[in-house]
Amino acid sequence: MNAGVKRLSRYRRHRYAAPALLITALISLGATFQVASALPNSSRMESTPKSTLIEEGARIFAQGCSSCHGLNAEGAGIAPSLIGVGAASVDFQVGTGRMPMADMSQQAMRKDPIYNEEETAALAAYVASLAPGPAAINEAQLTYERDGNTAEGGELFRTNCAMCHNFAGQGGALTQGKYAPTVMGVEAKHIYEAMITGPQSMPVFSDKTITPEEKLSILKWIKSAESEPNLGGASLGRTGPVTEGLLVWTLGLGLLIGIAVWLTAKAR
Repeated sequence: MNAGVKRLSRYRRHRYAAPALLITALISLGATFQVASALPNSSRMESTPKSTLIEEGARIFAQGCSSCHGLNAEGAGIAPSLIGVGAASVDFQVGTGRMPMADMSQQAMRKDPIYNEEETAALAAYVASLAPGPAAINEAQLTYERDGNTAEGGELFRTNCAMCHNFAGQGGALTQGKYAPTVMGVEAKHIYEAMITGPQSMPVFSDKTITPEEKLSILKWIKSAESEPNLGGASLGRTGPVTEGLLVWTLGLGLLIGIAVWLTAKAR
């Protein structure tokens, strides 16, 4: 044992001992940082205390949202109150980039979000702390691939959604200059949150109107429609024979008129 201690003591006094220890410590710190960075955002957010999320959300709200929604989210002349809208509404509006927006008189459009996932979760936690409301949807609830039924989802979509979003989910015009956006390319959780919160002109589809299982079927149909190939070439918005017929008539008549003008000019 004494021999081992002497050997360790000799190594410790070696001129390369200090640099070796420094390099080892730096490598260990770098590896720890890489492992921490590789953790999913959801795991880090779940490990964050709720009170910390709420405090961070309140700070972000005061800086980026209070000028329109009021210091206490009670609403103002240009923006509605957020009391009772729940975390789902915040996660949808902020996560899809619709909020914040400069001109509240216009319909909010989907765009790249300004806040990242952690900041969005903090905002949602803060608004949820003000009053009860629909909770944000997490990935564990989106079991549409396993529990959804594509055929049932298509029928439900055509019955409840197609009159606004069109039967292929490509979106459509509404009254007073508004429109229903496309549901293609939208994250599944945001579609689910839109159904339970009813953003803008969209009605709220409660669990009594469309059950959670039926919502999963709608999601499965939408994701199936997204991946469906266009076997006929250009999809033309997938709005059916009306668009295709209009295109044929426009091109056909335009071609006939062009030929008639050319023949008339040639005859002269």
